[in-house]
Amino acid sequence: MPDHIHFFCTDGERGTTLSRFVGGWKEWTAKALKRELDIEGAVWQKGFFDHLLRSSESYSEKWDYVRENPVRAGLIASADKWPFQGHIHYL
Repeated sequence: MPDHIHFFCTDGERGTTLSRFVGGWKEWTAKALKRELDIEGAVWQKGFFDHLLRSSESYSEKWDYVRENPVRAGLIASADKWPFQGHIHYL
């Protein structure tokens, strides 16, 4: 999405808080974007919105919702055509 990002994560074995993880990720990506694209000023907005998957919720339903986001936004006709999707590790 041009104005936001979705990703799924878990606390894994490091035991860090979600806020610390997101803050570190935003810092790391902002530095890279500023360097590579010569961007000045803020890259990410302050704060973030999180949603904890509960046991009654389906991971696959949430993943499908995220995949269809650019389709709902009218950016592409099919989620399979969105070039900015993928995974690093399956959860």
